[in-house]
Amino acid sequence: QIIHALKYFFEEDAEHCIYMWGATGAGLSHLLQASCHYASGFCFSAQYLPMAELVRFSPYDILDELEDVDLVCLDGIQAIAGNKAWEQALFNFFNRSKDGGRRLLLTADASPLELPVNLPDLQSRLGWGLVFHLPEMSDTDKQQALQMRARARGLELGDEVAQFILHRAPRKTAELFKCLDRLDNASLAEQRKLTIPFVKQVLDF
Repeated sequence: QIIHALKYFFEEDAEHCIYMWGATGAGLSHLLQASCHYASGFCFSAQYLPMAELVRFSPYDILDELEDVDLVCLDGIQAIAGNKAWEQALFNFFNRSKDGGRRLLLTADASPLELPVNLPDLQSRLGWGLVFHLPEMSDTDKQQALQMRARARGLELGDEVAQFILHRAPRKTAELFKCLDRLDNASLAEQRKLTIPFVKQVLDF
């Protein structure tokens, strides 16, 4: 359902905003990054922003003129909850983005009503569009996500090799993707395909 919604998101009369929430391991960051990649196929400009890393900066420096970007993905907006300056800046940006006909993808660890923001108008805006709750990813979902990321990097990751990684790597999606980063760098440096012996060598399995 969420994949269909994301594809529809790039059509002319789609919703302005999709809000996705779930616990760590639900693959939210992967969906946002994949959406940025998907947007490029439509010749859309896209920007991915990890909010936990940006909350220490001025929100006006971060969000200024982003309403000119076709797709803005704000990952982990719970990081700015309770921060007066960020809440107000995000509320203003939400309105500018909507007025400009742009698209917003938001993720958090709680639903819009449960997110501990202090600005009522912002909390209301967060629930205006489509809202999805994502459960933790199954092994099948993780395999597909890993293979999708590999394809985006120009890597061929077959089912057998992907399952080998899943059965031995840490379970969290972030750690799985770090394994893929290491494999990508090693594959590029040694000009080798992703085979089980090569994966064993690089990841010390």
